[in-house]
Amino acid sequence: MEQNLKALNLLSLSKKGGNIQVGEENVGSVCRTGHARLILVGADASENAYARAKNFSTIGKTYFIPVPYTKETLGIALGKGMCSMAAITDVSLAQAFMKALGEPEKYPAILEDLEKRVIRVNKRRKEEKAHKKNLKTGKK
Repeated sequence: MEQNLKALNLLSLSKKGGNIQVGEENVGSVCRTGHARLILVGADASENAYARAKNFSTIGKTYFIPVPYTKETLGIALGKGMCSMAAITDVSLAQAFMKALGEPEKYPAILEDLEKRVIRVNKRRKEEKAHKKNLKTGKK
């Protein structure tokens, strides 16, 4: 139960930080632009919602997982009435959410891929920071 609360708290933080898109239209939009990292589908979402999420994940070359939360629980965590579908757009938050779910044996491939992506993003951020520092000090 504690793991589930941690995962829901991460969703709330993601919403406050602008790193999650809520609703079918928004999820479709971020998937088409390639910014979605993980699509979440509520446990009681319709078959059509699952089919659309699967289609969006194919379009955006990302993952989708059914989460153990109802649409109402997801909605409350995300500041909405109900939510059957959401997409996390930050790779580090997507990885943290997957770990917080507490079921690593269920999605080992997703966790492994997210770990690789997080390492790559952190490396890019470090290089960008070093580049900015070099520009300030006059190095090329």
